[in-house]
Amino acid sequence: MTDTPVRLLHLLSLLQTPREWPGGELAERLDVSRRTIRRDIDRLRDLGYPVQATMGAEGGYRLVAGKAMPPLVLDDEEAVAIAVGLRAGAGHAVEGIEEASVRALAKLEQVLPSRLRHRVATLQAATIPLTSGDGATVDPGTLTVIAGAATGSERLRFGYRAGNGTETKRLVEPYRLVSTGRRWYLVAYDIDREGWRTFRVDRVSEPFATGARFVPRELPVSDAAEFVSRSLSRRQPSVDLDVTFEAPAEFVAARLPNGMGTPEVLGERRCRLRAPVADSLEWLGLRLAVVDAEFTVHHPPELVEYVAELGARLGRAAGVGNRPGAGAE
Repeated sequence: MTDTPVRLLHLLSLLQTPREWPGGELAERLDVSRRTIRRDIDRLRDLGYPVQATMGAEGGYRLVAGKAMPPLVLDDEEAVAIAVGLRAGAGHAVEGIEEASVRALAKLEQVLPSRLRHRVATLQAATIPLTSGDGATVDPGTLTVIAGAATGSERLRFGYRAGNGTETKRLVEPYRLVSTGRRWYLVAYDIDREGWRTFRVDRVSEPFATGARFVPRELPVSDAAEFVSRSLSRRQPSVDLDVTFEAPAEFVAARLPNGMGTPEVLGERRCRLRAPVADSLEWLGLRLAVVDAEFTVHHPPELVEYVAELGARLGRAAGVGNRPGAGAE
């Protein structure tokens, strides 16, 4: 194999298999001398790939973890698997999937051959995901277009449906995508309205990058997440949440989403959460339930009532009270 770039890519693909490769076996697979293999290993190291060599008659090579993440070479099956996973997570706003996942998806789909794009689309179409939150889903293609425009500082056009159903056309300078765990939001500077805006991505339609570049403006707050948080707080009145959990504070804190405050330790297996929260009663009730611990809502009264109704509804769904003899003394 005389084409050095092609040979290096082939060598890198072999080394990314989690095993140690004897120098002789690498030379045989690539049809070159061991001396050429040693030179190619040095080239990979110069490019930032941490290749570890072992001494001995054979002399083996292994790709190990380094200080930085070098580029990876994926085969068709690996590329499809990663793309499907990222699209599934991004499309349904799974908690913990954040902007970095969308950037990775945008980069991967940009270079996927058409045959692999078709396989990814086919697999996703045949998969029914278990969604979370209020069911507001996002087309992964929409996310990748927005992410690409934000990364490349390109103005973006799209249709937008407001909460009251009004349809408008928007021209913006996209800044960042923010995931709240339930929904995706775009923080952007609206050209026509001459101001910063927050857009729910599940209400965005037909986005496309115009190709017109722009110099990113300075956001009026410290970061995009804070801007979204403030925007949502203005739209929805805050309630003073007061809940006691029969579980350790660290256990509860690890299962609460950002923005719901920090539990106060009351004992080894008891804590109390008191914090102003701007969100719907329905969402708060569901979030408290999935903490997977006994809890008591003290305030607000509306949430106490909603949790009681939710508990009764779940009990009926499980057949509680409908079984023969249920409720008899």
